[in-house]
Amino acid sequence: MLLASRLLRLQLFRFVIILVLVSSYVENGNAGLTSTFVRTQWPAADIPLDNEVFAIPKGYNAPQQVHIIQGDYDGKAVIISWVTPDEPGSNTVKYGTSENSYDFSAEGTVTNYTFYKYKSGYIHHCLVDGLEYDSKYYYKIGEGDSSRVFWFQTPPEIDPDASYTFGIIGDLGQTYNSLSTLEHYMKSGGQSVLFAGDLSYADRYQYDDVGIRWDSWGRFVEQSAAYQPWIWSAGNHEIEYMPEMEELIPFKSFLHRFATPHTASKSTNPLWYAIRRASAHIIVLSSYSPFVKYTPQWMWLREELKRVNREKTPWLIVVMHVPIYNSNAAHYMEGESMRAVFESWFVRSKVDFIFAGHVHAYERSYRISNIHYNVTTGDRYPVPDKSAPVYLTVGDGGNQEGLVARFFDPQPDYSAFREASYGHSTLEIRNRTHAFYQWNRNDDGKPETTDSVIFHNQYWASNLHRRRHLKAREHTSY
Repeated sequence: MLLASRLLRLQLFRFVIILVLVSSYVENGNAGLTSTFVRTQWPAADIPLDNEVFAIPKGYNAPQQVHIIQGDYDGKAVIISWVTPDEPGSNTVKYGTSENSYDFSAEGTVTNYTFYKYKSGYIHHCLVDGLEYDSKYYYKIGEGDSSRVFWFQTPPEIDPDASYTFGIIGDLGQTYNSLSTLEHYMKSGGQSVLFAGDLSYADRYQYDDVGIRWDSWGRFVEQSAAYQPWIWSAGNHEIEYMPEMEELIPFKSFLHRFATPHTASKSTNPLWYAIRRASAHIIVLSSYSPFVKYTPQWMWLREELKRVNREKTPWLIVVMHVPIYNSNAAHYMEGESMRAVFESWFVRSKVDFIFAGHVHAYERSYRISNIHYNVTTGDRYPVPDKSAPVYLTVGDGGNQEGLVARFFDPQPDYSAFREASYGHSTLEIRNRTHAFYQWNRNDDGKPETTDSVIFHNQYWASNLHRRRHLKAREHTSY
């Protein structure tokens, strides 16, 4: 018995030593992991339209497809959007800080559009501004017995140590897997969603069904999007260029239905914009709009990066649809042109995270860059770079096109973790120096934290290192 006990302790000791070595190896960016998990439940098919998740609210002309987004640069406003199906109805939003007591009101605008022979409902957008930080507001829209009441929480005041939790979702769609992702996210404690493009996948349909599936998706996400801001970026499934249906205007449905606060960040286009929320500065880019030198998006981003103040908002986050780094055969290298244009800016600005979708799998990179690439003499491959962002691909929301597990083998050195499954991420900012990130797999209908990392802030980590270096020099000087 004594010998057996000693052998067991020795085996446990060896296991701990191996675990520590492997953990150190991964932490230093020298080894990546490809998960072998295989999804078994729920095919990639859209939920039938008669399902209760798409239920139309009761009452004549009742508001539906309600969603909100931050309405200004600093988080003291929201844009509330909704659709009335039968007639324009009221544009008024009544709101206040007490339930059933609405001391304030705001007037919005109404629009509609046609797509093929489909005619949309009446789409309302209303800016509610002058709000107080860190406050709960109740709001009421609609008329008479058909009116509906919702609420939202404003963020804390802009501050480098303001804690805040973002959810990150991409390529959601409206399948049972999408529903699993949405339900799991709503239990995560996330306070606002950063959405990495590809919303409804309505463009997978034809004729009037395109508009009908936009309506169903709006009712589907209302259970979350009516109560907290979803920060939208547009993907390829929002383009909807369909000449066979004589629909030639890109982003027509998206731009009518989803307002963004682009003018607050001096953007000339709703597809790219920036906001500040709590301790984060968030930049949304458009992968499918011109971005090369001297285009409007290029010029806007150049100026926006100058406005970033890491003393007030230490966490710098970029959201786009097409990933810059991706080791999956699906959409491989599609982000290369944007990388060539913007990567040096991202590294120079010490961007913390870049979230993208498009690839229907999950992947996290190490901090790497390829900014020294040169056709003849430069580095031809990404290299470790402490000033570079972490690239996270989150195109795993649950859409009807299904998962892609065609990862390259061997796993590239820049790839830290990857898995072809459905899920969502959360980024919990603790203070100016640390944030806790996790990716949560929909484990056959059950949430399971599969990838989790504590990240150090790019700006403050480098500043702390610089201060320590200067202090050490002072102590050793004569």
